[in-house]
Amino acid sequence: MAVSSNPDLAVVRTVRELRETVAGWRHAGETIGLVPTMGALHMAHMALVAEARKHADRVIATIFVNPTQFGPDEDFSSYPRREARDIETLRAHGVDLLFAPGGDEMYPAGFETTVNAPGISQGLCGDRRPGHFAGVATIVTKLLLQALPDCAVFGEKDYQQLQVIRRLTLDLDIPVQIIGLPTVREADGLAVSSRNAYLGPADRAAAPKMHAILNDVAKQVRAGEAAATAVAAGHEALAAAGFSPIDYLEVRTAETLLPADQAPAGAPLRVLAAAWLGETRLIDNIPVA
Repeated sequence: MAVSSNPDLAVVRTVRELRETVAGWRHAGETIGLVPTMGALHMAHMALVAEARKHADRVIATIFVNPTQFGPDEDFSSYPRREARDIETLRAHGVDLLFAPGGDEMYPAGFETTVNAPGISQGLCGDRRPGHFAGVATIVTKLLLQALPDCAVFGEKDYQQLQVIRRLTLDLDIPVQIIGLPTVREADGLAVSSRNAYLGPADRAAAPKMHAILNDVAKQVRAGEAAATAVAAGHEALAAAGFSPIDYLEVRTAETLLPADQAPAGAPLRVLAAAWLGETRLIDNIPVA
């Protein structure tokens, strides 16, 4: 299906403007899909937009580089920001409204509330990026309550993030359908990410090996190999491919992210990894089955 551009894309920067627009759509009986982003938009973001369009009459995208999900030594200040280009991309893909608030709009003076899902945030990226998922949970909760969409779409590449968001919407009774979209990949298997722009030529050539190694681990587990054995072989393969340090390579239950050896019989499993190539941290995951 061809994408219809929307020359009337509205750009709003306050919660009041966002809610006024949403109220008008609601009055007209229209449904709403939300696609939260941090900008630097690429084809994976547009796949989220396309998925939202399948489920809703109107699509809202958000752009906000959220400071509370970055650690003190992470790339908040250098994270790519290119709003003008992003607006043209959203317009070309038929998005109805962009909510692009400033920091003071999202975190006004005196703001002190934090949303946290401590269980599912433990391990994996939660251990390597302390406070990250509290920042994610807080900003996503705010966006969901500000827009009150019928559905919100997130990519499976950030799989632990997706499960945190599913948990918080369930626990807080937020009336929204959370839709996970399978990871969008380059032709060579590399998961599409804004941070791929940081990769130099040699690291970019090596980067797809992560996906290939995860597939090998999943294949071994499907064949009956113990998860620990398959993970050990995968860890060696990542190191041999030039990934260093390797933050983690694990097999976890797909829903709760418990370690594989604690999984109920027959529970779906997921292989997840995070590792560095030079100065770039890459994450990826695939289902075992």
